[in-house]
Amino acid sequence: MTNALKDKVAVVTGGSTGIGHAIATRFAAEGAHVFITGRRQAELDAAVASAGDGVVGIRADSSRLADLDALYAAVQSQRGEIDVLVANAGGGSGRAAIDAITEEQYEETFATNVKGVLFTVQKALPLLAKGASVILTGSTTATKGLPNASIYAASKAAVRNFARSWIVELQGRDIRVNVLTPGPTRTPGLLGMAPPEHQQALLDGLAGTVPLGRIGEPDEIARAAAFLASNASSFVNGSEFFVDGGQAQI
Repeated sequence: MTNALKDKVAVVTGGSTGIGHAIATRFAAEGAHVFITGRRQAELDAAVASAGDGVVGIRADSSRLADLDALYAAVQSQRGEIDVLVANAGGGSGRAAIDAITEEQYEETFATNVKGVLFTVQKALPLLAKGASVILTGSTTATKGLPNASIYAASKAAVRNFARSWIVELQGRDIRVNVLTPGPTRTPGLLGMAPPEHQQALLDGLAGTVPLGRIGEPDEIARAAAFLASNASSFVNGSEFFVDGGQAQI
């Protein structure tokens, strides 16, 4: 490890599993003080125990503004300000074609992926330090037409456009905003899209869409997040940083 994030204060929403947990673990290994959020206390406690020293868990649902207020009150009380904010919490309520989409699916997906990201960043603004790095989690689904994924893809397209607008609105504050866009990555969420007996077929099918011929591992995404969080990316702003084995380019 390089200690590239030594003594920085980082907040990673949705840090109890998958890519978020890998990012939190990597940040802690690089010397950061990390706050992670999750909606389920038992899962959050397990994530804190496995992520290493310097990680604090705070139960929060990013789509609930009162939870975000409590999160930032705790961060301010314990650390004062934030150097790195990873608005990673996201998801969706299943895949559906346009003629089968329900209002519930729409509301759940946009509440987490759009409303949650918006207010995660908005409510952090008073605590963001000079030179802070804000990282939003995108998706390659927003760059390609995929069947049965329109709600999720549209929500992630909104995230990409948040970054474009916010870098203009935050001019003069020395705050960078970038989008980290993973390709298919071996996470519990991805594996949960298929029953156990079909998971390998799912992974093999997704690997076939990636020029490198495989899916990603969570720590590969986390290493890219560490770059965007560190001073090494000090002139990277408003970018979409693909970590997808080339999937979005074909």
